[in-house]
Amino acid sequence: MYPHERSLVKRLQNEPFALIGVNSDGDLDELRPRLEEENITWRSFWNGLEGTGGPISTAWNVRGWPTVYLIDHEGRIRFKNVRGEKELDEAIDGLLAEIER
Repeated sequence: MYPHERSLVKRLQNEPFALIGVNSDGDLDELRPRLEEENITWRSFWNGLEGTGGPISTAWNVRGWPTVYLIDHEGRIRFKNVRGEKELDEAIDGLLAEIER
């Protein structure tokens, strides 16, 4: 998903849009260079070693990776697990259009 996520960050850089990642990688020392190598420029929070049993995934009821939430400008979850680049882009663009109205 990284290539598409990078394209979203670039395309929506001047829009009210934020991409936030959560990971449960086992070794933070190995994770940091990978984030740089993959050009991950957005915030990414560490969920701990427990996988989906970590504090962030537990609070958000995440049971597997990847889980995608689209949250609107009022903080409401509007979409969960939108799959595919086209579907994800359409959902994001729809939420942005709502803000403009």
